[in-house]
Amino acid sequence: MTENSSTEDYDVVLLIEQALTEQDAAQVHSLHEGLEQPVTYHVLLPLEDAAARIESAMGSLTAGDMLASPTMPMSEVDLEAVRKDCEERSDDELGQTLAALRKSGATALGQVVTDPPIDALAAKLAEVDGREAIILTRPHVVSEFFHLDWTSKARRKLGVPILHLLEHETFDQQAEGYGEEGVTGL
Repeated sequence: MTENSSTEDYDVVLLIEQALTEQDAAQVHSLHEGLEQPVTYHVLLPLEDAAARIESAMGSLTAGDMLASPTMPMSEVDLEAVRKDCEERSDDELGQTLAALRKSGATALGQVVTDPPIDALAAKLAEVDGREAIILTRPHVVSEFFHLDWTSKARRKLGVPILHLLEHETFDQQAEGYGEEGVTGL
């Protein structure tokens, strides 16, 4: 072990779907209490996809609604306004997350990413020589089903420990929901 290795930062990359609450941030920060090195959290928040929002909104119309009302021409949808709204929402959520982490006493940096989430995670881990990755997803069942894939992809692609947590749930609540699995989702 070199003389400087004990003072180097322990870099943790967080991949999140939405703003962390103060409780979420405090729990993440508590995972690294007692480390001798300073811990720096690098938060990645994928940009909410404007096209997906439009598809989702249009897909939520029932067939009866579509038959009963005239169709809306695509020219009436201001795609640039939707894209700008998505960027602003993502920037706001990232700002809330960084503020929550800093309030817990953590050092936190972050960025909104447009690359596929696991690619962005891998790139950031390599860039900062990350020691650990944490993926935080929404707790509801549908979201968990689709976003568990982030964790699976990350485990296959990265050579660092991966911890999958559910936002807005304490560690105890998560452990109860997973029985023997605990919060790691392993």
